[in-house]
Amino acid sequence: MIFREARVSDIPQIQVVRNAVKENRLSNPALVSDADCEEFMMDRGKGWVCITNDTVVGFAIADLKEDNIWALFVDPVFEGKGIGKQLHCLMMDWYFTQNKQHVWLGTSPGTKAEIFYANHGLTATGTVHKNETKFEMTATEWKLFKNK
Repeated sequence: MIFREARVSDIPQIQVVRNAVKENRLSNPALVSDADCEEFMMDRGKGWVCITNDTVVGFAIADLKEDNIWALFVDPVFEGKGIGKQLHCLMMDWYFTQNKQHVWLGTSPGTKAEIFYANHGLTATGTVHKNETKFEMTATEWKLFKNK
């Protein structure tokens, strides 16, 4: 497995992973366009991918403008191999070096993602959007979690 910064050329495979997930599925895949991915990866923040056999099997994207984790998804075939954890660490390490003190995200309740974020140092603080669980973390909390 290779972890690296995402490139615009990765977007078609990122979309395949995004639409392969079993939880937190888009009601309409057209809701997140290739242009949206490019904007979030290149203008608003940064993204990372995990590559296996020349194929993207996971990705993460942080949004500096909204202080938000925009995406973290792993192809269901590759779940449980530490890909999400590594992508999360790469993203959070970078995010908090950008003079950011706080990050948040929303995810569907009762999902593996909700458990993942709770186990990776984020705190559930309420709801956001369409009754998603809102998670938050500060730079200090990330440092403490990472150094456990």
